[in-house]
Amino acid sequence: MRAGDHVRNSLYRYYPQVGVAVVRMETSVLPDWEMSLYWILSFTSHLYSFYQLHLFSKEHEESLEKEGQLEKGFLIQGSKKDAADFEWSFWTEWVWHSLLWSLIGHAVLSQFSSVWMPQMRKAILTVYGVLCAWWLLGLRGVAVLMLHLGISLAVAQLQNPALSWGCTLFLLSTLHISSTQDIQRGWYDSEENYYLLMFSIAMCLLRCVSFSLELCWSPLQDTQTNHDFSLLNFLTQLYDLVSYCFYHPLFYNGPIINYNHFSQQMKSAVCKVSLSVMLGQTLRVCLWWCLAELMIHFMYIHSIQNNETYLVVLPSWALGGLALALVQFFYVKYLVLYGVASLLMKLDGIEPPPLPRCVSTMNSFQGMWRHFDVGLYRWLIRYVYIPLGGSQHGLFHKLISMAMTFSFVCLWHGCHDYLQCWALLNCVCVILENSITHFLCWPPLHSAIACSLSSSMRRRGLALISAFSTAMLILSNLVFLGGIHIGRVYWERVFMQGWSSIALPVLGCLYCFAQVGLEMDRKKT
Repeated sequence: MRAGDHVRNSLYRYYPQVGVAVVRMETSVLPDWEMSLYWILSFTSHLYSFYQLHLFSKEHEESLEKEGQLEKGFLIQGSKKDAADFEWSFWTEWVWHSLLWSLIGHAVLSQFSSVWMPQMRKAILTVYGVLCAWWLLGLRGVAVLMLHLGISLAVAQLQNPALSWGCTLFLLSTLHISSTQDIQRGWYDSEENYYLLMFSIAMCLLRCVSFSLELCWSPLQDTQTNHDFSLLNFLTQLYDLVSYCFYHPLFYNGPIINYNHFSQQMKSAVCKVSLSVMLGQTLRVCLWWCLAELMIHFMYIHSIQNNETYLVVLPSWALGGLALALVQFFYVKYLVLYGVASLLMKLDGIEPPPLPRCVSTMNSFQGMWRHFDVGLYRWLIRYVYIPLGGSQHGLFHKLISMAMTFSFVCLWHGCHDYLQCWALLNCVCVILENSITHFLCWPPLHSAIACSLSSSMRRRGLALISAFSTAMLILSNLVFLGGIHIGRVYWERVFMQGWSSIALPVLGCLYCFAQVGLEMDRKKT
């Protein structure tokens, strides 16, 4: 059996359970009054903590402005805006500068070609994607991308997944060579253009892995050795790879979609979404953007998190509000970024990965990885986790597969010290969650629990366990979003210094969040 057959069979039999020991405890229906109480407490705790953070932000607005963290707002005359989130400021500036117009051009061109030249649609969109990249990145930037694609495709001709992976890791490492960075910075007038090139290369490398491994697992059936025909095959594959990597809605930021899904849907892509649905989704994206802007106008979350002095003096409720606001803003930000791309994909007749799920309803590390960036999760499962053995070849292979998966995620994001801490924390907590799940589902213990506790009490017990998991999940997200220093401050203030006064109310709120998340999971099954 070829490696590709093994991967496909594993996906069909175990996806999406692969990667976690999923033996769900019974989640019964709780009384309406109890669930209503959990919803009310969850909602009010969010609002009150955000309000306390807003008061703290306004109290220190003058000092934050002197530090250069704030800029002039536009929602209310005389208001200030937190501009310290690099990613949001970066993409907002690029959208208004050029990306909005190029994305609208893609939508118009795609619909025009679908009606008048359907056979040429893929070629037209490919040329358009390359031209847009040329416009924003310049000739040298596109040349670097084409060099990466050409090297990856040449190595893929050897039909060896290990060599393809080695090539990808080598190309990824070149992004961190200081001399190369200096040369590429010199191509542009601003740092923003350079960072756009880095983001584009990082996303293209993921697509190169997908294309190369699919080619290794499903080689061409024709084995003729005629040189011209082989060259024709190579050029055809290069065209397919370029059309996949330079697909404009996904080119700069994702979400990632695996090549096998992209190629299948692009061949028979027909827009089946009504105009009213598309208008409704467009309105939702606009509302998400407004919500993100409201958050950074009324709460200076990123400016505060960058200054450890403020973290130390924040009142307890404002400290909790900062943690919730950081993860919620990250969620809303990707609703906007992925929402725009998903909207254009649907117009092209391509089914996008589901949008991120609200982080306040996440009650486990496993759920966070499955439901936040679904495209990246599917990519990691198919091209990293399962090929390394996954959960079907014993505990040792499972641990190695998990460790290598998180290691790659860390490396792809930049492998900084805080990312290493974040990846290690995620890996350890996923292993702990798996261990606890296996322990609770051990037949003798499971039978004893089922006999001694009602289904409602088992549900409450599961929510209590999930509250601890959610606490660590928020801590890991804070490390990812703000660095090790903010994670250390939260750990010390909540669990070390405030274990008797802060920790219990925090776990109480997280228990309510977990109950809401479990209820949403129950209704979806």
